[in-house]
Amino acid sequence: MTTRIAAVHGLPAPHRYPQQAITDMIAGAFHRNGGDRRRLHGLHRSTGVRARDLALPLEEYANLTGFQAANDAFIRQATALGARAVDGALRAAGLRPADVDLLLFTSVTGLATPSVDARLVQRLGLRPDVKRLPVFGLGCVAGAAGIARLHDYLKGWPDHVAVLLSVELCSLTFQAADTSPANMIASGLFGDGAAAVVACGERRLPAAEASAAEAPAVVATRSRMYPDTEHAMGWEIGEFGLRVVLDPCVPDIVRRHLADDVSAFLGDHGLKPDDVTAWVCHPGGPKILDTVTDALGLAPDALDLTWRHLAEAGNLSSSSVLHVLRDTLAERRPPPGSPGLLLAMGPGFCCELVLLRW
Repeated sequence: MTTRIAAVHGLPAPHRYPQQAITDMIAGAFHRNGGDRRRLHGLHRSTGVRARDLALPLEEYANLTGFQAANDAFIRQATALGARAVDGALRAAGLRPADVDLLLFTSVTGLATPSVDARLVQRLGLRPDVKRLPVFGLGCVAGAAGIARLHDYLKGWPDHVAVLLSVELCSLTFQAADTSPANMIASGLFGDGAAAVVACGERRLPAAEASAAEAPAVVATRSRMYPDTEHAMGWEIGEFGLRVVLDPCVPDIVRRHLADDVSAFLGDHGLKPDDVTAWVCHPGGPKILDTVTDALGLAPDALDLTWRHLAEAGNLSSSSVLHVLRDTLAERRPPPGSPGLLLAMGPGFCCELVLLRW
């Protein structure tokens, strides 16, 4: 059975700044904690990011003196941004909030109980019996994994509508006292944003005629975990909140495993990498994207939408690959019936592959 992606709606966080303005603010914070300004500026330039959108005005970050203040801001901003993302996606699909049978919410940049999805039920007018699935911990891979889990659900409920909501407010995890290279890179790479995906089971076509005509199908998915790589990416959680873990070995893990996994997955469906007409790839960072391109033998422009997103918004963790999918749907329109591959990687270390048919 296939799943139809009826709509994808991506949103930036409300406050946009050029990269240099953000770097200058962070340099001041790091300098007060003994950090190296010159190294910070060099690492931020190396990300290729030109501008980012933030959850709060730049001058307010100095007021986030502990985890509680940052997490309270996360709950407020994630709920507001998430509501707009889901509303926009449902409108684009020609569906009503009452049509939603499952809401899957993912984020790795804040904690809430009741979870953000619960806070949206009444606010958006979702049914009281809507199924909810909040997911924490998948990080950057969660956009792809979320689509895969919607597909799993809709295979069992082919007349249902399922929504994936990703909200990532990475700036709220900033640790001014952590002057490690990993935090310096992360503070220049990650941005804030949200995205919502509306998916329909095989027996429930999108209500909007345009969505029905252009909606790609999810054909199959595959998850891959790599042994002895738990140290490569994630959070250390302490009294000041979420401290980034970002090991320089990540490109090597990708280089060792990704090509074989992609070839095997496509081969199980009678396809080769050359058959793929659209590569929808998470923008992990310049080194990751160069490694993906080399490992898969892609054309120089195969990931151009991903590179553009990285430059314009940075890495939005789980939301980014959904923004790239939105842009692919809006701008590329691959030939009908042709295959596409959506992929992302994240903490675990792991990879998620989603085979699409346009």
